Amino acid sequence: MIAAAPVALTDPVGPSLRRYANSAAVVEARLDPAEMLALAKRIECEFGRRTGGQRWTSRVLDVDLVLWSGGCFAEPGLTIPHPLFRERMFVLAPALAIAAEWRDPVTRLTLRQLHARLARRDQLPISPA
Repeated sequence: MIAAAPVALTDPVGPSLRRYANSAAVVEARLDPAEMLALAKRIECEFGRRTGGQRWTSRVLDVDLVLWSGGCFAEPGLTIPHPLFRERMFVLAPALAIAAEWRDPVTRLTLRQLHARLARRDQLPISPA
């Protein structure tokens, strides 16, 4: 592992009632994204994660591959960059702590820029329709 972000407690997305501990890591490996995903799934299983059941419920461990040094990657079951990472502060905030200048291969914006845009958007008042 090259870098790890501090752990932050965040509110859930979806029906779960518990808070989650989120972090981010920069990892160097000689695995392609599909092999890295397989490893992540094995680690989740070793920590007691069960597959199947209702989506977005509480889970012991959830490892996502958000970005990859090779840019974009897509195959069934895995899309990099993660399709929703730009909209999730619980992903961007920890990633910002360890890789602020890393660029999104789609928008070409840095994680710092994506974080600032999302933070600004989240602070805008909502006007009545």
